[in-house]
Parts: sequence; C-alpha cells; structure tokens
Amino acid sequence: MSRFQVVSGKGGTGKTTVAAALALALATEGRRTLLVEVEGRQGIAQLFGADALPYEERRIAVAPGGGEVHALAIDAEQALLDYLQMFYKLGGAGRALKKLGAIDFATTIAPGVRDVLLTGKACEAVRRKDKQGRYVYDHVIMDAPPTGRITRFLNVNDEVAGLARIGPIHNQAQAVMRVLKSPQTAVHLVTLLEEMPVQETADGIAELRAADLPVGHVIVNMVRPHVVDEETLRTAATGRRKEIAKTLTRAGVTGSAALVRPLIEQAAEHAQRVGLERGQRAVLAGLGLPTAELPLAGDGVDLAALHDLATELRKQGVGEGPDASGGTDS
Repeated sequence: MSRFQVVSGKGGTGKTTVAAALALALATEGRRTLLVEVEGRQGIAQLFGADALPYEERRIAVAPGGGEVHALAIDAEQALLDYLQMFYKLGGAGRALKKLGAIDFATTIAPGVRDVLLTGKACEAVRRKDKQGRYVYDHVIMDAPPTGRITRFLNVNDEVAGLARIGPIHNQAQAVMRVLKSPQTAVHLVTLLEEMPVQETADGIAELRAADLPVGHVIVNMVRPHVVDEETLRTAATGRRKEIAKTLTRAGVTGSAALVRPLIEQAAEHAQRVGLERGQRAVLAGLGLPTAELPLAGDGVDLAALHDLATELRKQGVGEGPDASGGTDS
C-alpha cells in the first residue's frame, strides 16, 4: 500500500475532511498515521475538535484497533530553519535571520521555496525510521493544495534539482522526488458530482500523469441519496403531471393543485439532478481510475461523522494495496 497519500481537490469539495477520514481509515489495527497540513488553515484541528496545531507532531485521535492519528501543521518558516540546521548547521544563524525578517522574506517572496520546504518536510516524515529500522509512521497523509496547483506543488523539487545541479539542495530535491514518483505515493483527487469539479479533476489527472506523478483514487464526496425509484424518476423527468397527480391521489394524498404542484416540481428537479449526476459519473468512469463515493453528512462533519467516512473508505479500499510496511526507501 502507498505510504504517502496526497489528497487534493477543487475548493469546496471537502478535501480536508476526506484527508482526515483517510488518516483514520489507515490507522486501524494498531497502525500509526501522520496527517499533514500545508495551507495554514488549521482545518484539521477544527475537524477533530482540537486546539490549533503547533509546529510539532501531536496525537489527535485513536482509530479502531488502537491505531493512532498524529497531525502536523507544517510552517514554512520553521521548516526553513530546520533545513538550514540540517544541511548547513546554521541553527543560531538561522534564528538570527528570522529576527531580521529574512526567513519570512524567503518563504513569502518565492512560492517555489515554500513548496520545496513543505513537500520536503512531509517526505522526511515518510522516510523517517526508528532505532530498530522501522518506519515511525505506517502512512503519511497530506491535506494538499487544490487541484489547480497540485502538480506544480508536487513537482517543484524536480525544477529545483535541475537548477541546483550539485550540493545538498540538489540531493534533497532528488530525494523528495524519489518518494513522490515512487509506488510509495498516491495522489487522490476529491470531487463532487458537478460539472466544474469533475472537469477540474479530469484536468488535474492529465497534468499529474504528464508529470509522471502517481494518481490513486478519485473520491466523490457529499453524494446525496436517490429518494425515488427508477420508474418515478422517468415519470418526473417527462413532466406528466396528470399521471403523477393521479398516483398521489391513489396513495392518499388529496388536495388542491397548489399542494400537488410543488411536489411535482420537486420531483422534476430531483430527476434532473440525478440525470446530471449520472452524466458526471460517466465522465469520471472514462478517466480509468478507481472511484470511491462518500455520502453527504446531513448534520455536518464531527468526529463521529469522520469515523463513519473512514469506515466507508476502508470498505471501498481507498489507500489499501500490497503491504509495503518495513520496506526500504526508493
């Protein structure tokens, strides 16, 4: 199974919720997952009802079977200080640069630098092992930037490796890309059954494939149930109001046209929505990727709802595959 799982999606599709549910799903039976946030929104803390996450790995949930979900909100400035200490032993000098505002300048003025730091920190967690040579985390899940910029975000180290042809920066960028382009990684895209998110998902998949980045599942989120059978859908879609009115009367629904008309209109709207959703499902089916569906949480998403979504992801095999635990780095 992929040890590094990246979750992206168009804004509003619920990618943070899906990333959190996936972390719970993969932390079953005693496994440990790290859920990484890179956009500074503290969305993970809100979902788990926790305080704002600091720049340190912290346990935020326990999964069925005793597994643990840890979380980390990566701060680009702190990651740069780590980087300077790791490769150049500039711990004190780095802190002095921070006081002068140079660190903030570097991570703000050059978005590529920021992305290098964020992806590098996440990949370090993927590769990290304990003293016994075992991976510290069985899985690392990243709540990543939106679909529109996910390929550039993940591929930035390839550009850096080409610019810096020798030295620690080049070596670090290559090490990150070895993780990102290996079977250890899967990029999942979250969408809704709506035209714009589906089109952006299709475009994102094409970009990821062109960059040789491994695509995992398409996860259709917030799927609403179909509340009528096929025959009723056909009847509602054709607008046969008299036939519908007679059916309602036989079912004991009597009254004026003012009562029947709104019911018919709602049924017609439902039939239209179902038709549109089926069209988008056909588009997704043509992408040639495994697809999973998560139901709409009618009462909002809390920790109980996250566990329910995690169960659905486990049932549908998202993130699962041949066991890669205990393997070596690529």
